[in-house]
Amino acid sequence: MAESHNWAFPAKLQPDSGEVGFDLERALDAVVSVRTEVPEDAFTASILGTERLGNGVVIRDDGLVLTIGYLITEASAVWLTTNGGNAVGGYPLAYDQATGFGLVQPLGRLGVAALRRGSAASCEVGDDVIMAGHGGRKHALKTQVFAKREFAGYWEYVLDEALFTAPAHPQWGGAALIGDDGRLLGIGSLLVQEQVEGKSLQGNMIVPIDILEPILEDLLTRGRANCPPRPWLGMYTAEVGEKIAVAGLAEGGPAERADVQSGDVVLEVAGDRVQGLADFYRKVWSIGPAGSEVPLTLSREGAVSRVQVHSADRQDFLRKPQLH
Repeated sequence: MAESHNWAFPAKLQPDSGEVGFDLERALDAVVSVRTEVPEDAFTASILGTERLGNGVVIRDDGLVLTIGYLITEASAVWLTTNGGNAVGGYPLAYDQATGFGLVQPLGRLGVAALRRGSAASCEVGDDVIMAGHGGRKHALKTQVFAKREFAGYWEYVLDEALFTAPAHPQWGGAALIGDDGRLLGIGSLLVQEQVEGKSLQGNMIVPIDILEPILEDLLTRGRANCPPRPWLGMYTAEVGEKIAVAGLAEGGPAERADVQSGDVVLEVAGDRVQGLADFYRKVWSIGPAGSEVPLTLSREGAVSRVQVHSADRQDFLRKPQLH
């Protein structure tokens, strides 16, 4: 996948070094491009593609790069490129399913200074921030935090409090959210469409940097957080009105094996009524670790049925990185 630099935000939307109280160029230089190749038969290839391109942020003096995990999941090859054009290979150290963060260790010297980590807790709704992709000032955007709240994703993912910014950065994956002190507040994850004060707004969902610190050393030494893996069902679910509907199933996953079908509506987990997407996932996770039996009550074409889903560890379905 070729990376294009032939675009730029309008000058009025780009941050200006005279308007910030930190070394803007140094901060933007910490953002690198992350390009990966994934085997065609990988578990995530059909959903996320075999060629992925996004951003990452150098967060330590040894060159460690923090990115969003879907860019590096099952990657057989990783390349990192700095704003100065220095390109090196990388090794995908870890992808934490619970937070969504991914770590890449460069296999050569990047030659850029790390961006120090701040805290999303210090950031308030209405604060002006910078969303920075690889490419320096022309790919950095003055933006604003318009919400801090819970986020639930259809792929069995919940953040207790995510950041939401607007206007949207078009190359959000792995981009750096930088606060007014020049520190990293979070990593770009999604493009979102929101309703704010009756108006449609396009923005980005940001994973807050605060949730990295408790698991960072475990990710570096073990490749995953030091806690039992959550039970994974392999169900893609969505809120449809007040209902939780099954929109799709991971091929060969636990839910498919239990004869859950697309279009089913989830009513209960272990006899407890489901109240929204995040509540559904939390009820599943509260049952026990991966491998636990998850009792679901479903509605299918008006008929109620009960199934037992033998959950799994999602990591067991993914290709493991190999150091060549």
